[in-house]
Amino acid sequence: MRLTPAIALLSVAAGAAAQEPASRETLQYALIVTRHGVRSPTWTLERLNQYSAEPWPDFGVPPGHLTPHGRRLMTILGTFYREYLGGRGLLTDRECAASAAYFRADADQRTRETAAALAETMRPGCKSEIHARAQGSPDALFDPIEAGTVKADLALSRAAVLGKTGPSLDSLVTAHRPAFDRLQGILNGGGKAKRSLFDEPSVLTGSGDGIALTGPLRLASTFSENLLLEYVNGIEDRQLGWGRLNATNLLEILSLHTAYADLMRRTPQLARARGSNLMTAIVRSIEQAAVGKPVQGAIGPAVCQVLVISGHDTNLSNLSGLLGLSWIAPSHQPDDIPPGGALLFSLWRQARSGRYLVRLQFVAQTLEQMRRAVPLTVANPPAIAEVFIPGCSSAAQGWPCEWSRFRRMVESALE
Repeated sequence: MRLTPAIALLSVAAGAAAQEPASRETLQYALIVTRHGVRSPTWTLERLNQYSAEPWPDFGVPPGHLTPHGRRLMTILGTFYREYLGGRGLLTDRECAASAAYFRADADQRTRETAAALAETMRPGCKSEIHARAQGSPDALFDPIEAGTVKADLALSRAAVLGKTGPSLDSLVTAHRPAFDRLQGILNGGGKAKRSLFDEPSVLTGSGDGIALTGPLRLASTFSENLLLEYVNGIEDRQLGWGRLNATNLLEILSLHTAYADLMRRTPQLARARGSNLMTAIVRSIEQAAVGKPVQGAIGPAVCQVLVISGHDTNLSNLSGLLGLSWIAPSHQPDDIPPGGALLFSLWRQARSGRYLVRLQFVAQTLEQMRRAVPLTVANPPAIAEVFIPGCSSAAQGWPCEWSRFRRMVESALE
């Protein structure tokens, strides 16, 4: 089933986060699928330095780990979620009941610590267990291909990617040449790195881990993301991109990251293979909250009010590709998922009819909120986009989707 994306409209005026559906509806359940917070680059400094004329900064933590600043930002988001959801009747229990919130994380340090940071401020003073596999253990919820529970169809995956790019993968570079040149200028300055973004040809490869793209766009995605991490980790201005990075050219080069994500994570064939397990768990968890009794495949207990799933930007891109979702958030590229960015599914009950409605929002701190660690409240919120769900949402406030229709639409998308 092919789903047509729809762009979400966004309000960032003061107090916009306090807007909610009419009082005849009550919030029953919230499910947050979040990307981990700000991390260090996953490559070693030795490897990074091959592509820049000057050495990269040391983030002070092992490759791929949540940074102290990144952890602080997640506690800020947790404080906001507590106020935002608390004002709608959730997370108000002061007795630390284990049923109030459930935290599920991928096995990596950055995802576990992200969940822990959110738990600290979403449930202050309470001890919250972070449910995750042992570090280093593949988790089928977050990557069923790596875990070996799903086998990617390499032929169909390749055809789907080439359906977007055409047979010449070099078109990927041509289409984004100005952004490539800007990134090369930041990496090299007046010098020349040992290696270039263009040393590797654009090639689609297939293996047991699915289909992969090598070459300039993949490298550019990595390096533009790493420069983003410098910015949102609060590195001093004179050190940002060796003095050559600012908010304006950062947004320009991040178009390379979103182009790669759109191609390799949001293309429906690829998104379905990697994202179906997570999407199934999401819809079953919402169903469990609606019926009030255990549902096989749901995450957390039936009486849970809030479920937090801490994963990766890949996971959120897969979900958006599956459902044809799209959003715009200030200071970010369209459909981008910055550190701490999240999809917030909420389940509402109509008082008169007893019917359940599903709404969807995208929540993310702006670049400056992350860089400066700005405290967040309902009066001073992060960016919140109301997300239209193609094939399901109505035109009412918040683009609600009738629950049974949402479930049928998801099941159809997963086929």
